[in-house]
Amino acid sequence: MPRLPRINFPNAVYHVTARGNGRATIFCDDDDRERFRRQLHDNVRTHDMMLYAWVLMDNHFHLLARTPRANLSQFMQRLNTSYAMYARYKHGKPGHQFEARFKAKLVQEDSHLLAVTRYIHLNPIKIAVC
Repeated sequence: MPRLPRINFPNAVYHVTARGNGRATIFCDDDDRERFRRQLHDNVRTHDMMLYAWVLMDNHFHLLARTPRANLSQFMQRLNTSYAMYARYKHGKPGHQFEARFKAKLVQEDSHLLAVTRYIHLNPIKIAVC
């Protein structure tokens, strides 16, 4: 059964998540987190995104973002691909870095926006060992 297309329109706000393949660790150390943070920053500028909140966990990340140009898929494809290439080279692990397709839930109401923001900010950052 084919997957449904994403709801995509200018100025949409999304709660985006991506998880390591098989729930594997994707951020092994502070260098990995810093590299992802720099790539996130660069891609936010390149794709004219508005990033409201984000958190990196050991095996996944959350973003709360607005897409003025309705380009979430292009943004995430570049972000995930660039980080996966870095991580595969650094850690020497073949195969997929991320599990399945990234998830993006549309945030339409202020109460949902507040709940997602709170959830992201209350997620602890843990240190992983690869």
